[in-house]
Amino acid sequence: MLTVSHLTGVTPRSEKTVNMFEAETNEGYKKVAKGDLVINTLWAWMGAMGVSSNNGIVSPAYHVYSPRPSIHSDYTNHLVRIPNFAREASRWSKGVWSSRLRLYPQEMFQILFPVPPMEEQQQISKRILEYELKADRLIRESERAIDLLQERRTALISAAVTGKIDVRGVATEEAT
Repeated sequence: MLTVSHLTGVTPRSEKTVNMFEAETNEGYKKVAKGDLVINTLWAWMGAMGVSSNNGIVSPAYHVYSPRPSIHSDYTNHLVRIPNFAREASRWSKGVWSSRLRLYPQEMFQILFPVPPMEEQQQISKRILEYELKADRLIRESERAIDLLQERRTALISAAVTGKIDVRGVATEEAT
């Protein structure tokens, strides 16, 4: 069972904390092959779409598109996950309220997006992956630094409270 989110794209439902009811049967569910583009019809306007890394099934409320051989799946995933693509999906969606828009296949196929040669698609995907890995590393390092600073702060407070360090003069020094 797969689900589609504007935050994570296509992911196995077992990896998500889903607080929704589950259908009693899988009747009407759609098959998804690895590399298929899956769009949550109800949330496409928010960017709830992506290319699946897994085989599985999705809700009947989703649409599944198989890629052409000339389109690299990673490139497609990066392209449909950018905010401009979500805005374009919103523009082509149908509905009464902005929060109730639906992107149907006939409108989905009206959305134009660039399809450079395969080698360029692969280079773009590779570059994006490099930036994502670098950003993830920086995030981990920042989180580690925050944890260490919090430990240091706790240790300093504990040392001051227990009298292991004298902080009486610090406040008067800072005031002057």
